Amino acid sequence: MGIKLKTRKPTGIVPWPLILLEGDEGAGKTYSAAEFSASELVGQMYWIDLAEGSADEYAAIPGARYLIIEHDGTYRDILEQIRAVFLEARRAAAAGEPPVVLSVDSGTALWRMLKTWTNERARRSRNNAQLLQENPDASIDVGMNLWNDATDRWLEVIHLLQTFPGIAIITARGKQITAIDEGGKPVKDNRGRVLREWKVQAQKDLAFDCSVWVRMRRGKHPQVIKARSLQLRVEDGKPLVLENFTVEDLVFNRLGCSMDSQPRQMPALVGDRVQAWLEDNDVEELQDVEKLRKLWWDAAEPDTGLTRAEVVSIRGAIERKVAVLENPPTEMGQGPASDADRLRAAAERKAAEEPDVDPDDVTVPEPTRRPARKRTPAKTTASKVPVRR
Repeated sequence: MGIKLKTRKPTGIVPWPLILLEGDEGAGKTYSAAEFSASELVGQMYWIDLAEGSADEYAAIPGARYLIIEHDGTYRDILEQIRAVFLEARRAAAAGEPPVVLSVDSGTALWRMLKTWTNERARRSRNNAQLLQENPDASIDVGMNLWNDATDRWLEVIHLLQTFPGIAIITARGKQITAIDEGGKPVKDNRGRVLREWKVQAQKDLAFDCSVWVRMRRGKHPQVIKARSLQLRVEDGKPLVLENFTVEDLVFNRLGCSMDSQPRQMPALVGDRVQAWLEDNDVEELQDVEKLRKLWWDAAEPDTGLTRAEVVSIRGAIERKVAVLENPPTEMGQGPASDADRLRAAAERKAAEEPDVDPDDVTVPEPTRRPARKRTPAKTTASKVPVRR
């Protein structure tokens, strides 16, 4: 059976935007986002305040109507709340209601949190912990794998904002910095003057990932730096100055959005379907061994569409989870007890149960050579999992 070609005709509909409002502190980024909630063209706005502390005060803006999302400051809780708003926006869109708006204030704080998490993990590594014990001020090595983990978490949030079934806004700080070359030295022009460049203080791809990029500076009119739109054309190197800027005018007039708009069609790009399958089936959260055993078998069902290699990877993850549940860590910070650990513990318990014996009364027998025992192959972990009744 050949591969079936999957196509569709383009709709030509203007998609809902992901708007980046970045710039100087106090330039009006948060104010503009809060002001947008007063528009009669939008539905409910949800506000995620990340270390900015302006959400309550800005509700005093005339007509402002938004709900503050409560979270405990952890990445997991923030991500879950964004997903909850995503589902509410999808429901509102299906019901024909005005578009839901999500405002994240700010992306700078979110990326700073992920950078802190990365450095904390690096400090806890075996080599760095030993180095810091000897010298608390030592420079530690942060592995690329840790930065990749932080970027993956960032991209989870960004993909939800890019495909949001409504209007998404994210703020970020921006400032001019000295241009640095690959060697870490300042870049100079032909006259020896140090060059300056503008930097958005967030993950380096944020400006690229957003569909509209607005820069706001104190004492200057806002500028549209980039717009991924046929309605709003911005020439390279020539930002569009907006003297009377409002987010409402940007979205519904200049970009041409309307009730007919839809979220961008952007399936997440992944190397395989392993992680998505594990997350969809809550493998990491499951504590029921029998349910995990069932998933072990379900992974190989024909309707999953998984390749043999993907099934092997999924089953390996399930087996490791079952091993942890059946053989939990012995102490805080330690891994599961090994066979040697269990034998040692049993010997210690037996010794504790035996009566005290005077060493002088013990006769030590002459050592004898024990006959060689035939070795049998050890049982694999997988043999524990595929129990089907």
